[in-house]
Amino acid sequence: MLSEKTIKAPDKPGIYLFFNAKKELIYVGKATSLKKRVTSYFQPPKTSRPIETFFSEVIKIKWQTTNSVLEAIILEANSIKKFQPKYNVLGKDDKSWNYLVITKSKFPTLEAVRGHELIKLDPKKFKAVFGPFPNLNTAAVLKILRRLFHYSTCKPNQGRPCFYYQMNQCSGVCTGEISARAYNHDVIRPLILFLRGKRTRLLKTLTSEMRRYSKLHFFEEAGRLRDQINSLQRIQDITLLNKNFFFDSPVSNIQPQISKIEGYDISNLGSTNMVAGLVVFQDNSPQKSNYRKFKIKTVAGQSDVDCLKEVLERRLKHHEWPLPDLFLIDGGLPQVNAVKKVLAENKINRPIIGIAKGKLRKKNDFYLTDETLTSWLKQNKNLLIQVRDEAHRFAIAYQRQTRKISR
Repeated sequence: MLSEKTIKAPDKPGIYLFFNAKKELIYVGKATSLKKRVTSYFQPPKTSRPIETFFSEVIKIKWQTTNSVLEAIILEANSIKKFQPKYNVLGKDDKSWNYLVITKSKFPTLEAVRGHELIKLDPKKFKAVFGPFPNLNTAAVLKILRRLFHYSTCKPNQGRPCFYYQMNQCSGVCTGEISARAYNHDVIRPLILFLRGKRTRLLKTLTSEMRRYSKLHFFEEAGRLRDQINSLQRIQDITLLNKNFFFDSPVSNIQPQISKIEGYDISNLGSTNMVAGLVVFQDNSPQKSNYRKFKIKTVAGQSDVDCLKEVLERRLKHHEWPLPDLFLIDGGLPQVNAVKKVLAENKINRPIIGIAKGKLRKKNDFYLTDETLTSWLKQNKNLLIQVRDEAHRFAIAYQRQTRKISR
């Protein structure tokens, strides 16, 4: 009989595996501490957890330690994909889970995509796809992977250093300091190995290359690899350990994780020169290559609500544009309700937040459609205002541009 006394799980991060009497793997979970997580199943739960409904079937528990929480996340995803344990997939819509994809382009980048978006996209556009990752905190994971591998999200040879280059987290795609061949070899190849769970192989490869560069007196490259090896050996992933994220997959009431935001603003001069701007922020940073401009085509008279409906309807026809985790609207309740209706008609379930000026236009009033975002909103008000202001700036700039052209 399974007993807590017979379980000697280590106090390390990793994954644990539940087996039934038929020796079938029925569930895989991840943990920051295998010892605490596994022994917790033998304690009376403080709250109702769906996992209790099948724990009585478990007669054997195995585990596999990892060097970091991030590696536990990757190992769990790879194990679920490989073995398909029934209690990881039973009653779960994996189309809502997150995937990490590496784009197929001259300078590939890493992006987070939800399952129901992924199936609409052409698989030929991706160099590699990883996941699904249940309840993945994409913002935290992408931030850690950027620090480790310096993958780029900037425009090649854009003439000025990007934000991450100034933080020493971009390999120089923006400034033309790295060729496509070197970028794919030095950045994307190691990233793919890591996401495939091949950390040991990756470290051996990087160590071998570091020694080779050192013998050739390429000390700058050797130093870069030395620093990367040290970072991989001491992954700082404490940002992943928050109460809203690192629960077992079956646990409900996980708060939404917001990584990608689309911001919208309508700009007009009365009933003329009506345009709209769409801006995109990924992991708190503007992605200007994904900004979009719209000339209003169907609205007669001055109606920001109708203009917004037209823009959303046109935007949603572009299935090649991945959906955001959050729609941010420059406007109040009427605008939010309009967007909510358009999304519902297109069978899209995404939270919406509107920001309207309060009385005397001296404060911001927030309107949201998902109450689980309340605590997230409190922590991210400045970010939302930044996105709103950027959408306003972008729309105004486009309106001025159209006025000059029409003169």
